[in-house]
Amino acid sequence: MASLILPSDAGGTREYHLRGATTWEKPTAPLTSRRVYAAAHVIPHVLADNYPGAPARLDWDATLAYRHELWSYGLGVADAMDTAQRGMGLDWAATQELIQRTGVEAATVVAAGGAAIAGKSVRDLVSCGAGTDQLDITSLPAGAAGLNAVLEAYREQIAVVSEAGPKIILMASRALAKVASGPEDYLNVYSTLLREVDQPVILHWLGTMFDPALAGYWGSDDVTAATETFLSLIRDNAVKVDGVKVSLLDASHEVALRAALPSGVRLYTGDDFNYPELIDGDKTHHSDALLGIFAAIYPAASAALQKYDAGDAVTARQILDSTQELGKHIFSAPTFYYKTGIAFLSWLNGKQPGFQMVGGLHSGRSVLHLAKTFECADQAGLIVDPDLATQRMSAYLRISGVGA
Repeated sequence: MASLILPSDAGGTREYHLRGATTWEKPTAPLTSRRVYAAAHVIPHVLADNYPGAPARLDWDATLAYRHELWSYGLGVADAMDTAQRGMGLDWAATQELIQRTGVEAATVVAAGGAAIAGKSVRDLVSCGAGTDQLDITSLPAGAAGLNAVLEAYREQIAVVSEAGPKIILMASRALAKVASGPEDYLNVYSTLLREVDQPVILHWLGTMFDPALAGYWGSDDVTAATETFLSLIRDNAVKVDGVKVSLLDASHEVALRAALPSGVRLYTGDDFNYPELIDGDKTHHSDALLGIFAAIYPAASAALQKYDAGDAVTARQILDSTQELGKHIFSAPTFYYKTGIAFLSWLNGKQPGFQMVGGLHSGRSVLHLAKTFECADQAGLIVDPDLATQRMSAYLRISGVGA
């Protein structure tokens, strides 16, 4: 069995023996008991500048191959989201191309058919974020002019997603958080957009642990008050809301919100800490999922969902529980750097040629943090090729000065 020398929290190093890869079976029929999307990351070209503020230059072959990998396990893909570095290096020009290319790839998968996606549409396979990040929020006007600028920015991005074919995710907007003066501004903007869309959308509520610029979203720093505004919007527009994606890392809040949603509106958990219990659910409700951690644990996530489909909820929950330590570690504070761990595992597992990220974000986690990521992934059976992963991990540690 493969082994290597890892750094220890106490200083120094220790020998670590890998447990070895787990064989995760791909589904032989579409997954039905839960609707899930894995929020995929993007892979830059290895020779791109990749400094903060540089235009994103992606490795399209590797980026799109990752989405095909997720589809092959029966999962939907949530694209052009925060996992793809929206607001953290992925500019609007690259985002448009990502949405368009992913829509084309999803259409080819639908056309080709296959056991895991039989009967599914492009919107089942991929949902894409529509936001306002083409705006320069430092120069936004106040009042009605600022709100109108936000509306127009949303409209532009909604049109791009609609034309490409995926389901629309209305992303939380830093620009709206800046110019809104209270709950009514949020309700007016979102109600206008929901009246205009030609399909039910997913509403996206991202907490400040993921993006501090979203403080006071829905018009209040008080979560209870914000939730009431959120629910009033959904109740008044339920026919245009497929579901809500909530990332507040508060399981009790999600359970209460889930029970309060109108019939037919899904709760897509975005809780990368507590997803096992939320997806498992209670006697009356369960959460579906739109999760960044699923981009890292997709073989196990698919296996768990296959067990739910087979009526074996006990084994399904055990599989999800076995990945929870990895999820909590990758999404540990500062949580907005979780994307680094997703990309690191992608590189370890041979899904991208280098450990690089748009905007230089691969420097967002420490050597100790990434060593622990490696160990947690191995313990969860998510190291695909132990020999390759050991070689890459050892190389990373050497160039980082461990053992030098």
